[in-house]
Amino acid sequence: MKNLRLKAARASLDLSQEDLAAKCGVSRQTISAIEKGDYNPTINLCISICKVLNKTLDELFWEDEV
Repeated sequence: MKNLRLKAARASLDLSQEDLAAKCGVSRQTISAIEKGDYNPTINLCISICKVLNKTLDELFWEDEV
């Protein structure tokens, strides 16, 4: 499942995938894969992304039940 909330939060801070990746210590490809839903990040990476984007885990990674 695509993570459009992550992409939107990153874009709202005018950060490229490369910028976010550098701040989190991962590759741009990792950020891209997370946004496309091709990769499930570790909890530590989720927390790192949340800190950089000033969001909570729920805001970025919690999937609402349908």
